Amino acid sequence: MFSAEGQLCAQAAHIPVHLGSMAYAMADIVGNFTWTAGDMVVVNDPYLGGTHLPDVTLIAPVFIQEQLLGFVANRAHHANIGSSSPGSMPVSTSLEQEGLVIPPTFIERRFQRVDDVMQKLCGGSGVIDARAEGDFSAQLSANRIGVRRLAQLIETMGQGMSSAAVEVQGDCLTRYREALRELNDYGERLALAELAGIPEGQYQFTDYMDDDGAGTTDIPICVALRVGKTRIDVDFSGTASQVSGNINCPLSVAAAAVYYVFRCLLPAQTPACAGSFRPLRIVAPVGCLLNARRPAAVAAGNVETSTRIVDVVLGALAQAIPERIPAASQGSMNNIAMGCNTAIAADAGDSDANRSSWDYYETVGGGMGASPVAPGWSGVQTHMTNTLNTPIESLESHYPLRITRYELRPGSGGGGAFCGGMGLVREFTFLAPAQVTLLTERRRKQPWG
Repeated sequence: MFSAEGQLCAQAAHIPVHLGSMAYAMADIVGNFTWTAGDMVVVNDPYLGGTHLPDVTLIAPVFIQEQLLGFVANRAHHANIGSSSPGSMPVSTSLEQEGLVIPPTFIERRFQRVDDVMQKLCGGSGVIDARAEGDFSAQLSANRIGVRRLAQLIETMGQGMSSAAVEVQGDCLTRYREALRELNDYGERLALAELAGIPEGQYQFTDYMDDDGAGTTDIPICVALRVGKTRIDVDFSGTASQVSGNINCPLSVAAAAVYYVFRCLLPAQTPACAGSFRPLRIVAPVGCLLNARRPAAVAAGNVETSTRIVDVVLGALAQAIPERIPAASQGSMNNIAMGCNTAIAADAGDSDANRSSWDYYETVGGGMGASPVAPGWSGVQTHMTNTLNTPIESLESHYPLRITRYELRPGSGGGGAFCGGMGLVREFTFLAPAQVTLLTERRRKQPWG
């Protein structure tokens, strides 16, 4: 949920890389439209507020008495966004290779669906793919419910204030706006009080990406945290320039990682609103790995580079408050994308290649870093993704796959008084022709203890 100016009001504690990036980029998106009730905008362009192309965002305005009060938005990862590589997570070297790029575009206008936009999203051939249409319909429905319930909440804020309906309406709008201001000020006070516990000074840390999939290896991400009384500067100057491969990030993804780390330090009752992040200032030079220029490839930046940003910021904080910071976790979402498009099926001699096409994408968990007082958890996703595994029964029912091993890897968490969590072994057997893409990290440089 966002204010009328696109400032974050509330978000789910779910997948930080999805939601934190929206908190950073929404103001620019919503300021470029003239909104009316019943509108909905779709976007996935990483350089215009998205993260990577499979993550598609839908945004809807909330109007009461013809006044714009805010926005609701949701973001979903689509396994097929038009890349030639099944699962739409290719080893790419340009944005165009990664699939359909959607600039901010109306998908609904005054409660009416824009059919040509929906057709383009669902295949572009004029024959809408039923699964894709169902996914987009779910996102549209979620926003409609969000609009309705936020409007109901706002309207209740004026009840009991006046017997005149118009006056009640005015009262509730005023009270809602005042409540948002108070919420943001409260979040800022909590953040400042907690961050005051970090000793003032400058803390630096450098870690590395294994490679970019296009020949560049050991790519540094550098941070300098400058902690003052009322502000923390998070400066990524010194980080490598953008690379040929797909581990580049738009700045919104880098911001999401930074927001996540500092949100973890704040009290549980801290609201997920713009005010809670006011004490942070993020610096990343234009053209560097974390603030790439179009048309740099970004498919793995969202999933892999974001996790390394977390490692780097935690590494710097460990110098300031070591008693509160865990060791690095597995440092990879371990992305595996697979499937069979019509070309692959036809090459395999399938007489009905269209029917045999399928896409699947999942992330595989690993070990969580140990804390100063306890071992890490095993076989989980950590930090920027928070996704769960796909149940084997569902996977095998819907795709030509069998999982023949799925187990913890003993001894993989390292040594020490408190060990990191163990990683996973997940073994696939393919029952039909397929193409597989792996986007993974921490194969050259292990997580720090």
